[in-house]
Amino acid sequence: MIKAVFWDFGGVITSSPFESFNRFEKENELPLDFLRLVNSTNPNSNAWAKLERNELNLDEFDKLFYKESSELGHSVKGKDVIALLKGEVRPDMIGALKKIKGNLLQACLTNNIQHMGKENFEGNVSASGKHDEVMKMFDFVFESSKENVRKPDPEFYLRACERGEVNPAEVVFLDDLGINLKPAKKLGMKTIKVINSSEALTELDSLIDIELF
Repeated sequence: MIKAVFWDFGGVITSSPFESFNRFEKENELPLDFLRLVNSTNPNSNAWAKLERNELNLDEFDKLFYKESSELGHSVKGKDVIALLKGEVRPDMIGALKKIKGNLLQACLTNNIQHMGKENFEGNVSASGKHDEVMKMFDFVFESSKENVRKPDPEFYLRACERGEVNPAEVVFLDDLGINLKPAKKLGMKTIKVINSSEALTELDSLIDIELF
């Protein structure tokens, strides 16, 4: 029996940051998906991974991302990428959150970036800021930058289950990245890859005892 729904934030509750990445690439004459290439090169030890584990401040990230992107052929400042992270909230996802709240355990599992440096980044770049009202719909928020572990490390999911006092087999997890879903599925969670919100919610509706439509 499903007792909990765990949600990723960027690309699930909000529109994907990859859309913003692609616009930036076009505007700056970069190859399509270049920023994703930088972030997927040495994915456990690169600037992005270290920032999400709270091992770098924004100034250090800015310089390291610039170095890594330059080595791949195009120089991009890390702070320019950070500015692209905030997506638009998806109304149908918010509707589902409201229907589930109070009926099942509901948590946000996010690889995120805490407020650092002098810039006014409004706190948690990938999950709160202007989305504070949305975050209140979760029973708890499990953040990479506070836990010092990030998806897709299996430890991330196990700790989240421990926090929610549920077994992985009692959880449905939604994320827009397959790399984050694979370890969750291996642990026993039901997983949903979010490509578009309508299909994802239809699949979620079939897995829980709450009518979403």
